Amino acid sequence: MNLHSHFISSLQGVLTVPGDKSISHRAAILGGLAQGVTEVDNFLCSEDCLNTLRAMEQLGATVEVLEEREGYGPVRFRITGVAMKPAAPERPIDCGNSGTGMRLLAGMLAACPFDSEMFGDASLSSRPMGRIMQPLEQMGARIEARGAKPGCAPLFIRGGRVHPISYTLPMASAQVKSAILLAAMFADGVTTVRQPAITRDHTERLFRHFSVPCTVDGLTVSTQGPALPAAHDLTVPADISSAAFWMVAAASRPGSRLTLRQVGLNKTRNAVISALKRMGARMDIATTSPEDAGEPYGDITVYGSDSLHGTSLLPEEIPNLIDEIPILAVAGALGQGDFIVRNARELRVKETDRIATTAANLRLMGADVEEFDDGMVVHGGATLKGAELPSYGDHRIAMSFLVAGFSAQGDTVLADAECINTSYPGFERDLAQFL
Repeated sequence: MNLHSHFISSLQGVLTVPGDKSISHRAAILGGLAQGVTEVDNFLCSEDCLNTLRAMEQLGATVEVLEEREGYGPVRFRITGVAMKPAAPERPIDCGNSGTGMRLLAGMLAACPFDSEMFGDASLSSRPMGRIMQPLEQMGARIEARGAKPGCAPLFIRGGRVHPISYTLPMASAQVKSAILLAAMFADGVTTVRQPAITRDHTERLFRHFSVPCTVDGLTVSTQGPALPAAHDLTVPADISSAAFWMVAAASRPGSRLTLRQVGLNKTRNAVISALKRMGARMDIATTSPEDAGEPYGDITVYGSDSLHGTSLLPEEIPNLIDEIPILAVAGALGQGDFIVRNARELRVKETDRIATTAANLRLMGADVEEFDDGMVVHGGATLKGAELPSYGDHRIAMSFLVAGFSAQGDTVLADAECINTSYPGFERDLAQFL
């Protein structure tokens, strides 16, 4: 499937993007492990999150669909958990394209008393899993990576008991931290994870939401096992990583005024707001979430201008901007001056090598980009031109360059855009309303 975009004068209106991807994965897992029935609203019915929800059904959780998006899947459902007694799956678990799903499920499955296997598509089978295997094996897990590349999926996990550990992360990774914490729910004692930098804290927040012991002291996170999560209804905020595409689209088109509703405002995820403000973007933010929401959310109104300029992303921001860097690079190309990304080597092992793919597509549109091993410099100010661009099978690359087409001369054609459903079902509909 190809999608098209072209130059537009401005963006006006109100938009609600789908639910947060990271929170939806965790809601499915914790709701599926809990004792009782949890109602989840605004679940992201993308391929990635649906694979995690199906995995929990394979492990014994039951799902009653209350509302679904036609052609995609459930956005509101009740999930009856297994009270920390998952059943052995009858077949290998398909994680599709989702690194988050595989890494988090591995933490849980490593502590279960049965053998299990997980696999994914070609992209997922090339991404590193050794980073979770090492701490989980320290906890007593037995995991075998059977992929063509060392340390890659498929993963075969032999059932057994795990024990608490104290672990220092070698890199800032919310996925590794979360895999350890999920395994620790089955262990007898206190497990502690020390981070080199702040990472997304969705797991810690949802632990508390589901009454799982969790303490945070600076960069140190601890949990006490064994734990039994208590069912607790949850509304998933709109995904700020998905909202980021429209934030850049509106901020870069003079005269725009676009309101994005109920966007997650978790402080470990809102570095994209800080980065865009440093680049000259104007926006108003109104918090609308109730106190017991589990995750804060609110409405973001973005005003367009012709005064965007470059900035340097701060090293401490990188772990919490890793999904937004491609669209921020587009913003850098549309502004004046240099947009600088360093210390972001992790981009090389995402769905694609996002340093290489972002730089390649920017150059095809006429931008001037220098590429480094750990980042890039985008020299702003060039006039972008429409182009035929590959998606590389990467949802964030695809959406970033359809937004770039709003500010380019001529038509932009994005090939193989089906990958967008990995994180943003309905993007084609939302795109069409502005063209």
